[in-house]
Amino acid sequence: MELTKIISLFGRTRALEGEIDEFLDKLSESSQVFKAAIKTYLKDGCTAEFEQRLHDVNRMESEADKLRRDIETKLYAHTLIPESRGDVLGLIETLDHLLNLFEGSLWAFSIERPDIPEEFHTDYETLTELAVQSVESLVLASRAFFRDIEAVGDHNHKVMLYEKEADKIGTKLKKAIFASDLDLSRKSHLRNFVEQIDDVPDWAEDVADRLAIYSIKRTV
Repeated sequence: MELTKIISLFGRTRALEGEIDEFLDKLSESSQVFKAAIKTYLKDGCTAEFEQRLHDVNRMESEADKLRRDIETKLYAHTLIPESRGDVLGLIETLDHLLNLFEGSLWAFSIERPDIPEEFHTDYETLTELAVQSVESLVLASRAFFRDIEAVGDHNHKVMLYEKEADKIGTKLKKAIFASDLDLSRKSHLRNFVEQIDDVPDWAEDVADRLAIYSIKRTV
């Protein structure tokens, strides 16, 4: 009987690991679709291709939400990994917010349709690339938290690096926008979209800070 319980617990733990992996896959995939959507918008505007990518991010956000709820249920209903349960829940919830940022930003592009002068396109693309790289490094750090705790710091360091570079590009871009001859209302509009994209690496850095604390707690 005891052996049966152990096997059952092991099976549920493996199922939990699988769902966490799938959740992280959704986050990684959505970051790449987000990047492609911004690139499409800068090149051609709010086309059917852009709208399809927005739809794809919406779908992945919904699927990730379901996974998050399933993970929470498994952690509490089956009392799995009780010593780290709160940290795992905190990590999943804060990672989930990144999907919300991707979705919200693309919806803003779709609804407000900012007219971005071509002279700013390169910096918008660079900012988006840095934002996505920060998320990809955070995904690697999160996977390491469950599999190779010693590697978390290396990946977190890259998150911080990408966030700092994104800040530099974001500041440079906002300065260029406000130094231009555009109307003030249009400058403010374009600035809002810089900040929406820059919110992604800022949040990724916050999650990396939390993850560093969770990792220390697991190793002491």
